[in-house]
Amino acid sequence: MRHGKKFNQLGRKTGHRRALLANLAIALITHKRINTTLAKAKALKRYVEPLVTKSKDNSTHSRRVVFSYLQNKEAVKELFGPVAATVGDRPGGYTRVIRTGFRASDASEMALIELVDFNNVYDNAKGESKGRKRRRTRRGGKSGESAAPVAPTTTAASSEEE
Repeated sequence: MRHGKKFNQLGRKTGHRRALLANLAIALITHKRINTTLAKAKALKRYVEPLVTKSKDNSTHSRRVVFSYLQNKEAVKELFGPVAATVGDRPGGYTRVIRTGFRASDASEMALIELVDFNNVYDNAKGESKGRKRRRTRRGGKSGESAAPVAPTTTAASSEEE
């Protein structure tokens, strides 16, 4: 029975699940993005985020704790090196899960999981969309966005008249 078990067991026993998540975490840390099923990506997100948080504190103890999870020296070096330097100021949310559709063979839902700060293409596209939103508000855009700037200008104009 699964009473009180809030994590996805992924249809595997404990040892197999730990090995699977460790191997997926190593692949994510070394390649910065991997393509897997949605269930595995969500389980990996919960597995990897505490490890990235521990990598911010570059001490022997935190390195040993992370190594006990990953069992891979190169992945630990990568995590405590470039990854920790890049995400050092971020308070959390180090990974992003993007759904990519369904696999042709068995129709399982696939997803791309990636480290957020290592995708420059997606960050640039997000910046461009913000620029488009600004242009739309100058032209009229949504009524809620255009109404907010109007109210302070009228109060400022009325205070100048007094």
